[in-house]
Amino acid sequence: MSNPLRLGIAGLGTVGAGVLCLLEEQQELLRQRCGRALQVTAVSARDRTKKRAVDLAPSVTWYDDARTLAKAADVDVVVELIGGAEGIARQVVETALDAGKHVVTANKALLALHGSALAAHAEKTDRALCYEAAVGGGIPVIKAIREGLAANRFVRVYGILNGTCNYILTKMENTGADFGDVLSEAQDLGYAEADPSFDVDGIDTAHKLTILASLAYGTHVDFPGVYIEGIRHVGALDIQFAREFGYRIKLLGLARRTAHGIEQRVHPCMAPLGSPIAEVGGVTNAVVAVGNYAGQSVFEGPGAGAGPTASAVIADIVDIARNQILPPFAAPSSQLERAPVSPMELHQGAYYVRLTVLDQPGVMAGITAIMAEHGVSIDSIIQRARAPGAGVPVVLITHDTQEAHMNRVLAQLTALKHVIEPPVRIRIEKL
Repeated sequence: MSNPLRLGIAGLGTVGAGVLCLLEEQQELLRQRCGRALQVTAVSARDRTKKRAVDLAPSVTWYDDARTLAKAADVDVVVELIGGAEGIARQVVETALDAGKHVVTANKALLALHGSALAAHAEKTDRALCYEAAVGGGIPVIKAIREGLAANRFVRVYGILNGTCNYILTKMENTGADFGDVLSEAQDLGYAEADPSFDVDGIDTAHKLTILASLAYGTHVDFPGVYIEGIRHVGALDIQFAREFGYRIKLLGLARRTAHGIEQRVHPCMAPLGSPIAEVGGVTNAVVAVGNYAGQSVFEGPGAGAGPTASAVIADIVDIARNQILPPFAAPSSQLERAPVSPMELHQGAYYVRLTVLDQPGVMAGITAIMAEHGVSIDSIIQRARAPGAGVPVVLITHDTQEAHMNRVLAQLTALKHVIEPPVRIRIEKL
């Protein structure tokens, strides 16, 4: 049997501790599947005294500086679980590659901002850069797109990539509560951070979408090219109206190739009831990849947590142990396309628009006149009565139109004196 594959783990938080537990509990199974043992020889974390779920063996070397671990002579694979796009996490990965180490990471932010450069670095040093855990937690979607569906050109790739947002939207639907109340509860339960911006404003989803788009379309990673919109403006009324029209609201990341370039967008969507993505609730993640030969493949599972994410980390380590090393983004870095960004203004689709208006004569005529002026036709309208003097919700569903036209419509509607709150716009997806 081959010599053990020696692992250095940088970062012993939830995922790092989960990796240590999994390696300890599954060591014999992993030995059989790898053809060699997986041995932790080095670790690094900020606090040596913190109690953790597993005890480190006496043979494991502790490094206060993860960059020193990254070049240790008794480490073959550096597992970066520190997080963050800059600083120590990036330095650890670069140092490891320079030192001839393979790298496994769960760091989506690092890959979204520096993935192309790090992939070229890994290929130059003939080492692996693996990141199954960076997208979808325990869902093996990276391997599926890069390998299992390699024969396909992708029509589109999209999914629910953030469990916090999916939990909030699911809870809003189930309870009728508004965004702020559900967010506070999610924070109390530990599903949302004290500062939830990274999740609810769509940044986390955008990081993950960028990685999927690069894999699917053979392009350089392009985080600045993602259109990003979060869920703060989605209200309980919108959840209710969505169901009346036959939809469920989900925060989706969507990517596809258009005649104008690669379209990458993150925003709340009206997903048709009965579609696979609409039925995914709670903190669960899901990715849908539509290939020109395979058709629609749906991948669903836990998007976070110690066990699922550790499982994905170990899957990458197993590949390295088997000497299955591929270009990080499927094609060699030199062959990745620098594709143009498909402008959001050129996006075509239907829209849900909710207005809060004063219930006075001529209001609806003014609204429809503005829409007609810009060539936006209305498919359905719902108007609800409220108490005298209160604003009345008016909900419009449009036929397919261009985003730029809708932007001009919304700007004029906002300026109307009878429209007393900013309009809510949610895009409708045909999934």
